[in-house]
Amino acid sequence: MPDKLPSRVNVTRRKPASTKVAAGAARPHPDLGLALAGGGPLGVTYEIGALNALAESLDGIDFTGLGVYVGVSAGSVLAAGLANGITPREICRLFIEGEPAGGGLEAFDPAMLLQPAVGEYGRRWSELSRVGAQALRSFWANPSGTGWGSALARLGQLLPTGLFDNSNIDRYLRQLFKLPGRTNDFRELRTKLILVATDLDSGKAVEFGSKEFDYIPISRAVQASAALPLLFPPVTIAGRNYVDGALTKTLHASGAYKAGARLVIGVNPLVPYDADAVTAGPASHRALLPGGLPMVLSQTFRALIHSRMQVSVARYANDYPGLDLVLFEPNRADIDLFFTNIFSYASRRRLCEHAYQRTRAGLLARGDALAPIFARHGITLRLDVLRDSTRTLVPGSPARTRPAPPVVRDLEAAIASLEAWLHSQSARSA
Repeated sequence: MPDKLPSRVNVTRRKPASTKVAAGAARPHPDLGLALAGGGPLGVTYEIGALNALAESLDGIDFTGLGVYVGVSAGSVLAAGLANGITPREICRLFIEGEPAGGGLEAFDPAMLLQPAVGEYGRRWSELSRVGAQALRSFWANPSGTGWGSALARLGQLLPTGLFDNSNIDRYLRQLFKLPGRTNDFRELRTKLILVATDLDSGKAVEFGSKEFDYIPISRAVQASAALPLLFPPVTIAGRNYVDGALTKTLHASGAYKAGARLVIGVNPLVPYDADAVTAGPASHRALLPGGLPMVLSQTFRALIHSRMQVSVARYANDYPGLDLVLFEPNRADIDLFFTNIFSYASRRRLCEHAYQRTRAGLLARGDALAPIFARHGITLRLDVLRDSTRTLVPGSPARTRPAPPVVRDLEAAIASLEAWLHSQSARSA
């Protein structure tokens, strides 16, 4: 069924009521930008913790009042929320603490991302007779030579392009942005929002929110930007197929610069794990190979996108002289971040708190270097906040407020068993 999208018409930008700056709050900064990279549910969780640490530690900046927001892949979820005036603390309550959003909208549950892509399975199954016949003809054309290879290549068309259905991302955000003061229309935002996806058929990056694509609903653009191949099928919009924006862009700070930002704060949750850098504890030098294909693929993907981002960051100094970039990302020896079971309710809370505290520690450690950069843009570090060791974001891990669906309980049990096995293998090889 073709997408029913709003027609392209000129819309006067309005200022949503909920994004009005409260008395005493920092005024909007049209020359400040925020760039959020991807990383799936783990990346979203890390970025929520980091953003809350930044929001309370930087004086003179309102994270719902920046001039431009750029989101790639999972980062597009948070970028869309912030551009809609939802504060980092409110985002934490929605996505980490499981509080309802109001207006009858249920709490966000990662199990929404684990629904089988039934429609995709059905489409592939319907092609069985046609593709099977082609494969048989290919085999019988040369049964003792390359026939097997040709037949298998044709049968590959029957494999689903994604295991899970991520249309719930669109559905949830569409409802969230219907609440008073929000909007699902790029053209109605008071600020600039750029969500990056990849056009599957051309391999080119597409900026939803740009003039050419600003008629696409924000929630649909987020779904496309986060459609990671193998996990989720491509998202069809106006006759084009889109997949995860991380395939072509990692941070995309250049998009924020081109939109007028003079300082870009970047958060990248995915870095390759460095076992050699782990110097203490029973998990030191923990090898990845015993984790099998998932661990190998994760490390490979992290290394590729992080290497690409480093090249881009090095180029920004030449391409955008006089403009600043402050980047926050995890330590490569962070075991908790790499091995956390993100589908566990308690683990999400723990990881978010972990990211919050590590970002605070990083701000304090880099304070002397960061202070003059921030000062150029009217921002100061709140050292009293950073030195307050009693501060927490999501303290403790209370019991789940409602039973987990069976699929989540089974997945958590399987992952817990895998983690226990990995620990035993690490101890045996130590």
